[in-house]
Amino acid sequence: MCNARPLYLHKKVTCPIHASILYIPSSSSSTSTSTKPNPLSTLKFLSSNRTTDPILSFFRKIPMATANGHSPPASRWSLHGMTALVTGGTRGIGLRSATVEELAGLGAKVHTCSRNEPELNECLQQWKAKGFSVSGSVCDVSSASEREKLVHEVASLYNGALNILVNNVGTNVRKPTTEYSTEEYLRLMSVNLESSYHLCQLAHPLLKQSGAGSVVFVSSVGGVLHIGSGSIYGLSKEFLSASGAINQLTKNLACEWAKDNIRTNCVAPWYTRTSLVEHLLEKKDFLQQIVARTPLQRIGEPNEVSSLVGFLCMPAASYITGQVISVDGGMTVNGFNPPINLD
Repeated sequence: MCNARPLYLHKKVTCPIHASILYIPSSSSSTSTSTKPNPLSTLKFLSSNRTTDPILSFFRKIPMATANGHSPPASRWSLHGMTALVTGGTRGIGLRSATVEELAGLGAKVHTCSRNEPELNECLQQWKAKGFSVSGSVCDVSSASEREKLVHEVASLYNGALNILVNNVGTNVRKPTTEYSTEEYLRLMSVNLESSYHLCQLAHPLLKQSGAGSVVFVSSVGGVLHIGSGSIYGLSKEFLSASGAINQLTKNLACEWAKDNIRTNCVAPWYTRTSLVEHLLEKKDFLQQIVARTPLQRIGEPNEVSSLVGFLCMPAASYITGQVISVDGGMTVNGFNPPINLD
């Protein structure tokens, strides 16, 4: 910024920004580096001196630099001016001040979808009353033609550019592996995996056009370890063949689409208070087992998941990609934790 010598020297400096002569104070008028005063004294001088000293005025006007040399804008913690598509935004993790409200509250324009038109319209009215910029359309994401129609609508709505895609839809049927029918298998794979994969394909040109795209998958810790929620749920939410579906897709796209400045990450929640599991949480014994296995001793809340989704979409997270992050109160890192005192 200017060709100044270290702060502990007394040096006349011409600042190219302010075009003025600045004098950096020293305890000695000598420019020799052999007798350096304590740097803390200089810092104390700079912080305590509130006069019109030109050097102080100069340094107060210098913004903090980022790794690439640019000043960090205030918007790095905001989504203002961005556009987002959130699937399944009216239920599950998308419910009650969660994903849609998180992104809209941070300033994004959000489009969401639901199979249930009355439920969608009710949510849209509530979001409008809160001052959020949210639009929506009726769509069954398990249908390829409806997915295409959805993305076409988003492209028209946002002039061919999309900053954020949140694949938030998911469903489950809990039963032993040998008891799943072919229809159940196809339905779960279609909703939990195929829809997300296809939406990424369809949305890629829009994400690329935005100049800074972000894809966030919402999966489950059921693909990180066994939680007894059914083999197809674990398979479709996390694994494809032997090496991973949503988790691996997250990593593959992070590498493949990095050249297009598109980041991909995955949020994997543990039991969270949503409509998908509320009937299970009503069972006291089951709830106690969940709490006992979780170091934080409670289940998660929707906004504790959506807050991570929001962060991953921010410019502040611009160097985070290809990550699968568990939101689980410490459950996935909890080893053997005996309930008795071993002393």
